[in-house]
Amino acid sequence: MAYEDLSKKIIAGVGGKDNVVSVVHCTTRLRFKLKDKKKAHDDELKNTDGIVTVVKSAGQYQVVIGNEVADVYDTLIKVGGFSDGGQVADDYVDKSNMSIADKFIDIVSGIFTPFLGALASAGMIKGLVAACASLGILSKASGAYQILYAIGDSIFYFLPIMIAVNAAKKFKVELFTAMGIAAAMLYPAIVAISSSKTTLMTIFKGTFLQSDVHTTFFGIPVIMMNYSSTVIPIILAVWFAGYVQKWVKSWVPAVVRTFLVPFFTLLIVVPITFIVIGPVATWLGDLLAAVTNGAYNLSPILAAILMGAFWQVFVIFGVHWGFVAVFFANLAAYGFDKLLVLSSAASFAQIGVVLAILLQTKNEKTKGLAFPAFLSGIFGVTEPAIYGVTLPRKKPFIISCIASALATIIIALGNVKLYMMGGMGIFLYPAAINPKTGIDKSFYFLIAATIVAFILGFVLQMLFGKDAVDAQDQEHIANDVQVAANEAKEIKKNAAVVKPSVDYNKPTTLVSPLNGELIPLSEVKDEVFSTKAMGDGAAIRPSEGVLRAPANGHVVLVFPTGHAIGMHTDDGAEVLMHIGMDTVNLNGKGFETLVKKDQVVKAGDPLVKFDIEAIKKAGYDVTTPIVITNTKNYHKVSLAKQGLVHVGDNVLDLD
Repeated sequence: MAYEDLSKKIIAGVGGKDNVVSVVHCTTRLRFKLKDKKKAHDDELKNTDGIVTVVKSAGQYQVVIGNEVADVYDTLIKVGGFSDGGQVADDYVDKSNMSIADKFIDIVSGIFTPFLGALASAGMIKGLVAACASLGILSKASGAYQILYAIGDSIFYFLPIMIAVNAAKKFKVELFTAMGIAAAMLYPAIVAISSSKTTLMTIFKGTFLQSDVHTTFFGIPVIMMNYSSTVIPIILAVWFAGYVQKWVKSWVPAVVRTFLVPFFTLLIVVPITFIVIGPVATWLGDLLAAVTNGAYNLSPILAAILMGAFWQVFVIFGVHWGFVAVFFANLAAYGFDKLLVLSSAASFAQIGVVLAILLQTKNEKTKGLAFPAFLSGIFGVTEPAIYGVTLPRKKPFIISCIASALATIIIALGNVKLYMMGGMGIFLYPAAINPKTGIDKSFYFLIAATIVAFILGFVLQMLFGKDAVDAQDQEHIANDVQVAANEAKEIKKNAAVVKPSVDYNKPTTLVSPLNGELIPLSEVKDEVFSTKAMGDGAAIRPSEGVLRAPANGHVVLVFPTGHAIGMHTDDGAEVLMHIGMDTVNLNGKGFETLVKKDQVVKAGDPLVKFDIEAIKKAGYDVTTPIVITNTKNYHKVSLAKQGLVHVGDNVLDLD
């Protein structure tokens, strides 16, 4: 039911079902494509319990949920009536306002997100098997090694087929046609040609594009590449297939489209892929790898500092997906990558800061957010830590970036490499194990860097970040006190016509304005009231939604939202009755005001009706403080009784 209510609020917050083009989810976020982002209510969503924050990036409207996103997503598509797979039924896609960079990130994230978990898991298995071989636990000649290594390596070897599946969805290509293109690229006989010792000719001789030709296609030279574990060639091939398929559909009769469309698409796309697309894409990948590695080699320390410092910023804006493409380009060209590994210290710096905040904060809600964020951060899922804990406080987030940058220098000094796609956090370690030589000293540099990142984040936060931990709470309290002071000032202003003739008012007693449980004001879970900053009094946890007058007098203040009423009694007491905590945010929903300003009332007269269940369902406490805002005009304000009270019972003695 909690997920159902949350899903309804999310759908309303993004502008309603009709405003949703599609919705998918990643590890921590619901990723919407909206027809009109202006219809979304950012602040309303950010303030909804169960939502960490909202991010707009790469043409997507991202609602950050945290670790429970999969459960929320399952409920969301049922409540919203979205089609299976999280996409709405129509084909509308609004990319008119997307930059080229946004489109690139959208394509990469859309292709890799669905199977990133399986890819990371395969990398971990491959790394652990390599470690076992390196330590002598498994023999490379054993069946156990070969089977386990196949589990880890197969996903990487057949990566083009997996990419083809998601690329088909992106480029609207028939699924099995796209898979057929990838399968042809990985066909054993084709793979064997790329390593053939028979050379028919050499083209582009004397240039960096110089290539040997081992076969031809009807006389046309074919530069046969090894496409296993590659990314760019299959993406471009499926993209091209999208246009070919659309063209074929335009002239093939509908009655034979089922088999003739894939027939002609495969016959056209596969040869062109081998002759043009594959070689060009491979060269582009090699060029991308050369450029990024050249930049890295120019100054590994500078590259480390920049990646370490800004990786979490890249994650916030979703542009970290661009580095995934670079990673696979490097992997295809060199068998390893030295760039993406520079991000590994960031998650450890983040959880170091979060652990320090967990120890520093006095706020129970912050502790409730920090502990699960710390746990998920250990395994590389840092969005809950970023959005829920460090980023809202600014300084802790900056501290985590500094700690990450400093620790990442160790990774550069150790010349650490990733040999496969792994997880993040502690799951990244197996990916840094060389599958051929096993564990080497660079692996220990990675371990050292992540430990240093964690310690630096923790220590720097403990030394320099404490003032920012509960600063928001203090600001919130200060604002509440100011609001409350204004309420009291307004009561006093409107009650100024009745001035006592003596220094102290005469003793009087107020009766209960509610049925419920009477408690001391100090037990109210709001420091504005519990500290008695506005005045002394009591509070009632109501069992019935009708607020009544606690004495004879007149109404001096009626808040438009109905959540608070101010009275001046005939005996000179200035009374503020505040229904619930922070209920001003409901903007009057659930409240019905029954009186007007300056209206004369008698003890027991109804002042406000309020819906207790609706207020609680909205997430607000209905405890109602009864504050004597002119407490200084009395020697003492004390409770006449405690526990259950009924309307008319004596509750406050003003002496």
